[in-house]
Amino acid sequence: MAEDTVKDMHVAIIGLALAMGLHKKGVPFTVYEAASEYSTVGAGIGFGPNGDLALNMIQEGFLPQYERVCVGHKPPAPQHIYYEGLLLEEGLGLRGPWHGNSSWGHPDYIRRAAHRNAVLQIMTSFIPIEKVRFSKRLTDIEQLPNKVILTFADGQVAEACVVVGADGIKSIVREHVLGPTYPDQVDPVYSNSYCYRGVIPIAEGEEILGDLTDVAKMYLGDRRCCVTYLISGGAELNFLLCVADDKPWEFKNTVTQNVSYETMMADFEGRGVDERFVQLLQKAQPIKWGLFHHRNTSTYYRGRVVLIGDSAHASLPFQAAGAGQGLEDALVLSHILTRIFNAPGRDESLEGYINAGFAGYDSVRRPRAQRQLERAHEMSLMLYFQHPETGSSMEKIIEKLQNGWFDWLWFRDLNADIQAAVRGVDEVRKT
Repeated sequence: MAEDTVKDMHVAIIGLALAMGLHKKGVPFTVYEAASEYSTVGAGIGFGPNGDLALNMIQEGFLPQYERVCVGHKPPAPQHIYYEGLLLEEGLGLRGPWHGNSSWGHPDYIRRAAHRNAVLQIMTSFIPIEKVRFSKRLTDIEQLPNKVILTFADGQVAEACVVVGADGIKSIVREHVLGPTYPDQVDPVYSNSYCYRGVIPIAEGEEILGDLTDVAKMYLGDRRCCVTYLISGGAELNFLLCVADDKPWEFKNTVTQNVSYETMMADFEGRGVDERFVQLLQKAQPIKWGLFHHRNTSTYYRGRVVLIGDSAHASLPFQAAGAGQGLEDALVLSHILTRIFNAPGRDESLEGYINAGFAGYDSVRRPRAQRQLERAHEMSLMLYFQHPETGSSMEKIIEKLQNGWFDWLWFRDLNADIQAAVRGVDEVRKT
């Protein structure tokens, strides 16, 4: 079987973020989307300083457009606050001695969030539609010595030199990567918590919470918490009402579960929760969103198939860092694939380059992304008053979050990561 060469390289992407970087750099690719059109799950999204930087490095024209649809806190609130902490209990802790000094952030952090659909529209504007194949639900992957064969639910078969899996928390690509060697790591793990989600007009939010909607909040409580922040340019309030759970998740193949309105309300009524959150919950859809994560992952690649985003490191949402980590993945991997595609020896075999490139990607991205995942889990324990160090003490929780908790995450030298990741590819080019 003939070897494939550098000049023949074509990348199949099961997802979107990487496509912007490859298109900009002229690397051939095709995006395969399971849906019949571009669609989003969830409402609010933010990236953090590291995600903003990664976006700007992937596509310089993205940030100016993103800044037109995102929103921070309502002025004159300081924009460098990430969240302010209050309580879920009656009175919200507004008379607590720590209130007024209960926010965390960084002077170099700027609070920004947007509606996912608005971000999707910007992202897809940088990807030529002719490079996207819709209604392509992946069902099987087969690796041969010189190519990867993809089979879709409609019977179509496609070939590529490299496959990048960004197909989410229930990833088919992850099963291919981890299944043969690490079968117990394939499925994401239920974190023993779930949430109800909603987006409401800001007027409705203010009617319930008043000016507390002006600044993003985390309301902490005994096995319950709530997260609120502005999206849609400040026109809407996004909220999550979260519950710690003792029971296993009932449905293996879905992360959501329809429940009755009465079941939903019973999760917060009569539990010492401030009545304002009960009013907020009344505006949510009666759908439980199971919170899953992927804490044990021994590799992000196998052969010519590599994972990015939630496919690689599905995380709990409490650090709002999952999307930013996916962007870092896309940034680093786009540079690796570009370095390979622009190798001087266009007729050289791809195999050595791919092996070196994916090993470099894994060595740089996996430790960092998995650390974020663990810290998000630890954050959830604090929000639910289950953390062994902080318990239900707001003073201890706030001190922990104010003591540089996010600095390692937000202020990363991404150029150094790129250089470390491509080093192996450069060594192959020298041989």
